[in-house]
Amino acid sequence: MKTDKQKLKSVLEAVLFASGEPLDIEKTAKTLLVDKESIENVLSEMTEEYKKDTHGIELLNLAGKYQFATKEEFAPEIRAVLSMKKNTPLSSAAFEVLAIVAYNQPVTKAFIEQVRGVDCSGVIATLCQRNLIEEHGRLDLPGRPLLYCTTDNFLRCFEISSLDELPELPEKTESINTSDSEDVDGQMSLI
Repeated sequence: MKTDKQKLKSVLEAVLFASGEPLDIEKTAKTLLVDKESIENVLSEMTEEYKKDTHGIELLNLAGKYQFATKEEFAPEIRAVLSMKKNTPLSSAAFEVLAIVAYNQPVTKAFIEQVRGVDCSGVIATLCQRNLIEEHGRLDLPGRPLLYCTTDNFLRCFEISSLDELPELPEKTESINTSDSEDVDGQMSLI
């Protein structure tokens, strides 16, 4: 006979398998009439269990939502059996746009283009098709421009559980040549 914890584990495993989408803990807790902490504890145990070499799948934590995914080491076999084409790698322009969105979200297309200095329509469309960024409402300004944010798929692809895990941006340092910018009084002047 299964204990309540074992039954909850089985239910969560079935729901995760069937959904195919990241599982929201709060919504699941309300639906199953179980407290959030119990679900978090069971999912944490399941995450550790699926890390073992005996499993071909893993349980990913994507910004507080959980989803099953195949382990990366089995990608060649999965592609071969399912006759899948390998995704073409992202261009450097796509990585630049992803970085701009990830570090500044939500952002408009105009903001991205201002930072990059070139039109980004095609790159944004490609990133949306690959489900790495998505429309996230509209800005309350004339023309109501679209806002873009990263997706759970972005987290999964970069193997991070939240945007807090992104590396820090380097600090921008300005070097001032004191010999060129000193006043007669010996004080610094802003040029």
